[in-house]
Amino acid sequence: MATATGLVFPPAPFIRRVRMAHFNLFSSSFWTKRNVRRRADLRCCASVGGGVDDHIVGATSSSKPRIPRIVGMGSKLVGSGSAVPKYMISNDDLAQIVETSDEWISVRTGIRNRRVLSGDETLNGLALEAANGALQMAGVVAHDVDLIIMCTSTPDDLFGGGGQIQRDLGCRNAWAFDITAACSGFVVGLITATRFIKGGGYQNILVIGADALSRYVDWKDRGTCILFGDAAGAVLLQACSADEDGLLGFDLHSDGRGQRHLNATTKDSETDTILSTNGAAVFPPRKATYSCIQMNGKEVFRFAVRCVPQSIEFALEEAGLTFSSIDWLLLHQANQRIIDAVATRLQIPSKKIISNLANYGNTSAASIPLALDEAVRGGKVKAGDMIAVSGFGAGLTWGSAILRWG
Repeated sequence: MATATGLVFPPAPFIRRVRMAHFNLFSSSFWTKRNVRRRADLRCCASVGGGVDDHIVGATSSSKPRIPRIVGMGSKLVGSGSAVPKYMISNDDLAQIVETSDEWISVRTGIRNRRVLSGDETLNGLALEAANGALQMAGVVAHDVDLIIMCTSTPDDLFGGGGQIQRDLGCRNAWAFDITAACSGFVVGLITATRFIKGGGYQNILVIGADALSRYVDWKDRGTCILFGDAAGAVLLQACSADEDGLLGFDLHSDGRGQRHLNATTKDSETDTILSTNGAAVFPPRKATYSCIQMNGKEVFRFAVRCVPQSIEFALEEAGLTFSSIDWLLLHQANQRIIDAVATRLQIPSKKIISNLANYGNTSAASIPLALDEAVRGGKVKAGDMIAVSGFGAGLTWGSAILRWG
């Protein structure tokens, strides 16, 4: 279990003592125009493009002053957004390519439709739309965002999408990075964001959950192709006073021993061996690719219904709350049977469950923020409501958080 409470302070910088006797750093001869110009040139020497839009990579046009960082602040959720692809695949559509039916799928999973990327749609495009929705709801402009956390296992670029989202949103004062924790990704990203606010003095942080698992589905495998869809969701976290803190408790876990039950591993695209016929290593290495999603559904189900209720209990205990304090239960939208089983174990009535699984299927890191955004915009979740959130999936990873909306 990983929890963090109280003040978090950055470590003191290590200062190396340097002998300066060989030259006078402050002499007029040292600070010549030539040296100043060279120092400025070295600040960034890479350029992009080949036309009128050329610019210096890393240069900022912002004149926004740095706000002094105040540690120990709370975090509150002030905006949400979401986006899904246009193309919808129904259970009846799947019945045309694998041996299944709408009844077989809906009874076992609760899913009836899912959305998948098509045409010129991209995952970054969905993430951008979701992030814009969160900013608009919060009434925050792009240049006031300090950090963007992109939670995804399926980026458009192998090296991540956070930087591209930062660029396309116009968040010129923000830095960005990606988090990969599969279906737990959004919960991990959300908790990570609160640590930057509490310990780093950040003011506004965008947390985006976005995945396109349809890219890694074997559409001939009835056990997995019925489950997954593509989507993006986002929230904006904002610094607030400690007594307004919207993260009341959390709990995080991982267990790599369960990786064999849910994975999509790399493989050689041409052969399963890296040796040539004479036993010598192949050079240059052959291009690698990822396998389709492999899942042991029974084991994943057992893992979820055993570990998720316990994780939520730990988070509630840290928050000093009881189950009666919870207004809404929002789980990763993997399978309706899992959602119902967890709610039953926690004695949470069905009227308190947030679920949109039937319309979108399992959208991995996007599922929680997508369902949250729909519940907020639909008037179901209101300011001050307490929400027990839990994500679980590949790794194996799982985690929970007790949140207060608004």
